[in-house]
Amino acid sequence: MPQPEFSPAADRNKQPIFNMLREVLPERGHALEIASGTGQHVAWFAAGLPHWTWQPTDARPGALDSIAAYVEQQGLTQVRPPLLLDVMAPHWLPDDAKFDLIYCANMLHIAPWATCSALMQGSARHLAPGGVLITYGPYLEDDVQTSEGNLAFDQSLRAQDPAWGIRRREDVEQEAARAGLKLSSRHAMPANNLLLVWARA
Repeated sequence: MPQPEFSPAADRNKQPIFNMLREVLPERGHALEIASGTGQHVAWFAAGLPHWTWQPTDARPGALDSIAAYVEQQGLTQVRPPLLLDVMAPHWLPDDAKFDLIYCANMLHIAPWATCSALMQGSARHLAPGGVLITYGPYLEDDVQTSEGNLAFDQSLRAQDPAWGIRRREDVEQEAARAGLKLSSRHAMPANNLLLVWARA
């Protein structure tokens, strides 16, 4: 098994996110993670939420080995083998695959804007009754002053790729509404990030 990849940011934010998941989620359920990245998050959450099963996914083939390595290191039995999943694909999984949680962290600002609509539409297809989509990352908000750090981060993202950038929360809400989802709760997180919970409208 190759050495897993390591993200300092994922290591920093895994515990604050886990604390919030424990507050907003029921004791048990089935979760789909979109853009799992290194696999640090899914391994941490699965270890702390033993009655949840997890399906990690990523669009990057190289990420799958890293995810599998973290899962194997921790001996986690409730995490399924990672799948290759491009959020832009018209079909993510079989239509009958339903999840109580779809979780997506730090994707929307490092992907083209079209991925936001794709995430919302795909989540609406695969959420079980009463299920929620949770997104995490930095957002711009009309009624909240943007931190200097997020302004600089947004500029650096757009310099790397003009299609990237921190998204307006209100724009994301519009895309969610088109998919039949609404923002049910907003949670301020460390380092000027937000954890947003989306449910069926």
